[in-house]
Amino acid sequence: MRRELLTNGTLATMEHGGQAYGLVPGGAVALDGGRIAWCGPADALPGDHAGWPRRDLEGRLVTPAPIDCHTHIVHGGDRAAEFEMRLQGATYEDVARAGGGIVSTVRATREATQDALLAGALVRVDALIAEGVSAVEVKSGYGLDVETELRMLRTARLIALERPVRVRTSFLGAHAVPPEYEGRSDAYIDEVCLPALEAAHAEGLVDAVDGFCEGIGFSPEQIARVFERARALGLPVKLHAEQLSNFGGARLAAGFGALSADHLEHAGEADVRALAGAGTVAVLLPGAFYTLHETRRPPVEAFRRHGVPMALATDCNPGSSPLTSLLLAMNMACTLLGLTPEEALAGATREAARALGLDDTGRIAAGLRADLAIWNVAHPAELSYRIGFNPLAERVFRDKNGRRG
Repeated sequence: MRRELLTNGTLATMEHGGQAYGLVPGGAVALDGGRIAWCGPADALPGDHAGWPRRDLEGRLVTPAPIDCHTHIVHGGDRAAEFEMRLQGATYEDVARAGGGIVSTVRATREATQDALLAGALVRVDALIAEGVSAVEVKSGYGLDVETELRMLRTARLIALERPVRVRTSFLGAHAVPPEYEGRSDAYIDEVCLPALEAAHAEGLVDAVDGFCEGIGFSPEQIARVFERARALGLPVKLHAEQLSNFGGARLAAGFGALSADHLEHAGEADVRALAGAGTVAVLLPGAFYTLHETRRPPVEAFRRHGVPMALATDCNPGSSPLTSLLLAMNMACTLLGLTPEEALAGATREAARALGLDDTGRIAAGLRADLAIWNVAHPAELSYRIGFNPLAERVFRDKNGRRG
């Protein structure tokens, strides 16, 4: 195992309490293989680490490596034509009802081989890795039949073999009703979604279970059936909730102790209280807010008031958020949704880890994984401030064999 001491850095540890960002000027981090052995002010370095090989960071900023906790990064095709439709005034619902939206991507994904799906996904993953991302969540949900849902999840698992990145998978069989089940959504749940979940779990392909609880998706009652099966399988849940309307999804997610409820533009005070009581993370997705020209913002002030943690993600998908920059998502969260730069960085690190149920990353602290990003900036606010600019100097990602990436 390789040992190394990073010195002369400004650490944004993202630990609660103390200075904003958990900032440690003149800091050092002792790395022991794939873990952080110690971190803190350099003048407090324990003698046990003093003799380790040193590397001078020359004052650069060190943060936890970013985490993209909500993506649909495995898919076939694109939806550039729908982008044009929306610019001409069509709504998200209009596009879906015209046979576009999720269903059009389903057609392209069903036709794609696993090799083609992987090749497309890796291009998008590479863009995230270039911004320091160390972990990415990948959903199914563009198959909507057993065979393609499994192919998507197998592809997601392959990403971690092809690239130095950690992958968490979410089964999203309850994403949309495919054309062959139009008007028979209950039958789709029984005949496709639940059997696909069982098969994916048996193959070890599922880390969490997701759903789309909306008028153009599935009702709270239908999602509850999927979540009950997830509970029986010992799988955590998360949910697309209150994106287009207040449909009861946030309270449903809270009732199941969900890891996260995502989107939440139409969440109300009662929804926020329920999420707070359940310890569920609110995942904000400014890329979709921007792309769909939404005007109703998530209730950020209510989240603050009730202590609901806020994570951020790209929501990378071919339709409503063709975004592969977590740095841009951070800027959007500040400029469009009203987060502070500190909340944005926490949302892309500490709270993103929490939204995925990961307790070994997302902060700089002894005992956690040595997944770090080193930036050519003086202050962490710069990461949200700049637009279209990537100041990453180095990405530190380690596994049991030492440095990777």
